[in-house]
Order: sequence, then C-alpha cells, then structure tokens
Amino acid sequence: MSSDLFIGGGGPDYGTQQFLSLKYANRHGLVAGATGTGKTVTLQIMAEGFANAGVPVFLSDVKGDLSGLAMAGDPNHKLHGPFTERAEKIGFTDFKYEAFPVTFWDMFGEQGHPVRTTVSEMGPLLLGQLLGLTDAQEGILNIAFRLADEDGMALLDLKDLQALLVWIGENAKDLSLRYGNVSTSSIGAIQRSLLVLENQGGNNLFGEPALALSDLMRTDADGRGMINILASDKLMAAPKLYATFLLWLLSELFEELPEVGDSDKPKLVFFFDEAHLLFDDAPKALVDKVEQVARLIRSKGVGVYFISQNPADVPEDILGQLGNRVQHALRAFTAKDQKELRLAAQTYRDNPAFSTEEAIREVGVGEAVTSMLQPKGVPGMVERTLIRPPSSQLGPITIAQRHALMATSAMAGKYDTPLDRESAFETLRSRAEQAAAEAEAAEAAIEKAEADAKAAKKAEADTPSLRDFKQARRYAGKGQTTSRRSTSPAGSGIGGAIANVVIKELKGTTGRRIVRGILGGLFRGR
Repeated sequence: MSSDLFIGGGGPDYGTQQFLSLKYANRHGLVAGATGTGKTVTLQIMAEGFANAGVPVFLSDVKGDLSGLAMAGDPNHKLHGPFTERAEKIGFTDFKYEAFPVTFWDMFGEQGHPVRTTVSEMGPLLLGQLLGLTDAQEGILNIAFRLADEDGMALLDLKDLQALLVWIGENAKDLSLRYGNVSTSSIGAIQRSLLVLENQGGNNLFGEPALALSDLMRTDADGRGMINILASDKLMAAPKLYATFLLWLLSELFEELPEVGDSDKPKLVFFFDEAHLLFDDAPKALVDKVEQVARLIRSKGVGVYFISQNPADVPEDILGQLGNRVQHALRAFTAKDQKELRLAAQTYRDNPAFSTEEAIREVGVGEAVTSMLQPKGVPGMVERTLIRPPSSQLGPITIAQRHALMATSAMAGKYDTPLDRESAFETLRSRAEQAAAEAEAAEAAIEKAEADAKAAKKAEADTPSLRDFKQARRYAGKGQTTSRRSTSPAGSGIGGAIANVVIKELKGTTGRRIVRGILGGLFRGR
C-alpha cells in the first residue's frame, strides 16, 4: 500500500503531481469551492485513497451521491468514459475501476444501520447547543445531569431527560436552595425544545445500543479501510442535529482513543461535509471546543477534513490548523465575494508561476488549486491541479443494491433492534408508584381512623353510663321508670377520646407532615 495519496496534477497545463502524504494526513485539511465545482468527486477520490492505504474513513453523504463508492465505475458509462483519458493525461498509471468496502449508517435507520448515542454521552454542552438553550436554561440542564449522576440514574433517551425535568420542576423550591434559582418557566422552555427535537426525529439519535467507535475503525479481509457513510440527505432538514451529532462523534474519538504520537498513517479520517453548519450562530464555548478537539485529536491519529463552499466558513483559529488543502473555484460576483477570494488566496504559499487569486477564480469543474504538507510539515507551494478520476461509481447506487449490502454487512443485526433497559424514566416511575401506594395507605389509615371514631361515638351513645344506672335505681325506688338516655357528651369514653385525638392529628398539621414526608422522601436516598 502506498504511503502517499495521489490527488492529481501533471500534464502540460498543470503543475507537478500532487500527493497527500499519509504521514501528515492527521494534520487535517480543507476541501472548499462553490456548488458544482467538483468537491464531491474530490471527497470521493480521497476516501478511495485512504481506504486503499488501510485507513478507515467516516463521511457524511449530504446529497446521496457517495453511495457509489460501493460499486466499481463502468468504463462504458458516459460519465466514466473520459476518465481513462484523464488518468493518462495526468500520469495516473495505477488507475483502474473498482469497488470499495462500505458500511452504511443512518440516524433514522432507513438507508443504513441505526446510529445512536445516549443523552449522558452527549453531555449538557452539546445538548444545550442542539436545543438552542439560553445560559439560564443550560444551567438547569447541568443541574439535571448532576442529579442523575448523584442518584445513579442513567440518562439514555429523551424520555429519561423529560421525566427528570418534571421531577426538578416539582421540587424546584428545594433545589433552588442548593443550586440557585430553578425557574419552572425555564424548565418549560427546555421541554418545548425537546418536543421540537422529537418532531425533527431527534429521538432516533438517543438510545441503545449506542454506537461503538471500534465499529467505525475496521478494515476488510484485504486490509483496506472501511468507508463509513452516514446518510445525511434527510438529516440535513435538521442542521443543528446534523452538526451536533458529528461534533459529538469527534469529541468521543478525542476522549476515548489513546495517544499515538507521530504514526505512518492515521487510524481514522473524518470528513465533515457542509462544515458551515457547525459554526453558524455557534456560541464561543462551542467554537472553542471544536478548536480544542481539532488541535489535539491529531495526536490520537485522527485526521479531520472540513468540506465547505468557502474557507471563510471556518473560524480562523481552526482554519490555521488545516494543512492539506484543495480549493475549487470560488465565484466573485460581489464586493464581499471578491474580498473573501483575496483572503482565501492569501492563505496559500505563493507560486511565482501564476496568481493564486486568479487561479482560484478561473479553475474549471474538476480542477483546483492545491497545497499539501511537505516533509517536516512545511506547506507545499500552491499548484493548479486536475483532480484524478474516481475508480468507483459516480452517483448513487440503487435502493436494492444498498439493501443487499446492508444485509451482508458485519453490522447487520447489531444495532437494528433498539433496547430500553431500566433508566431514569423507569426509576422515577417506580418511585412515583411507590409514593402513590404509600399515600393511598396513609389516606386509608385516615379513613379507618374516622370510621373507628364514628363507631366509638355510636357505641358510647348506645351504652348507658354509671350515672344513668344510679338515676334509674333512684326512680325505680320511687316506683317510677325512665327512658332517659345519657346526657354525657358523645365519645366521652376512653376509646372515643383516643379516636378523636388520632383523627385530629391526622387531619391537622401533624397528619399533613406525615403525608408530605412520604411524598417528599420519594426520590431521596433510594
């Protein structure tokens, strides 16, 4: 397997051949250009090169075109016919048509194997960004995660988080003493955001079985890297969900993979298509996190390549870390476009043979200006490059072909059936049911005490007192009879007095404390 990926170039109209060195592939990169200039084909040929070098790839298929990687190109097809000629023109002597090992993934489980994570793994920062929360609302979300950790409750799916937020709202007064103001209106806003996320299909993202990162880093029997394709055409309808998921995936790779230092090739290459969606309206804390991940993840052997229409879509601190660059044509119709074009040209190492700014404006479809890292990580001189032709099929495969590949995939059956083990929702429901049973028992005790009191009063009223007997004897001695009933107060006996005290206590402040104690201790220390 080659230590370099052939990108293109050569021929009388182009500069020297351009290669992406595997040794510096984890220094990240950028593929930019206006719509229709050839970014998708560049992404396709880079994925092919990495796969042939034994490097697994993860990429998102925004337009549905990249599924063609799973099938060999057809030399008789009108789109593939000129490729042989192009390969000869640029000196691509190893060119051949071939298919590549592909695994299809889909958050919705329709065009690929389901891909999920848990609410706990997503964390409050990314989840807050996904929901578009304010600082106050994000603070409550942090409280929810803290309480779940302290009580050992697993937050796996959205219903777990929703149930916990309900409990927080019911206990807002007590929690405010410990964590600061817990506003029920903020809780309501979070719940509404969760509802919107559900309507966008976000509930498909959260749950189990969660994606194992090792399943993205496989090779086939021939040692070629697996190309993992995330179906994103439907996902793009919820751009925040798309961007947050990919950023979560990057963060997980950063946290879980061990340090590898300088290696001969990456352990995984990650392509982030439509990268502007990650940074549009993103808070500074999120941009800082992306910068941190991009800066440090290369030591874990992961290369990150951003795909976007304009380099200006990527913040400067991150753009400065992208050493391998393929710049397709930029259109400059307005003053703003012209300014961005000049800025894009200034980020390259000048070539005295031509103007970089003019070249970026003039290159045609399938052409680009490129700059790849050279030995010791030095940026290469910018060159006009004719991108090499892809070996796999241009355009999407059929639905039947996709399903056939999914059926024979090593991932078939592993993620298809969702699991719903005991988590926060079930724990809170169980405690609520227990509390309801205890409250019902307490209410039954009150009702029994009332019934006993009434029975005691009735029995006391029906039983003649000692005074009644004495009076009866006196009247009897005088030859008189009486049917006079006791004038003693009802319930004046010992049994009645005790019953009266019990009822009074259960109905009064003490009784209310008993019931509140049962309910208030519902979620504590169980």
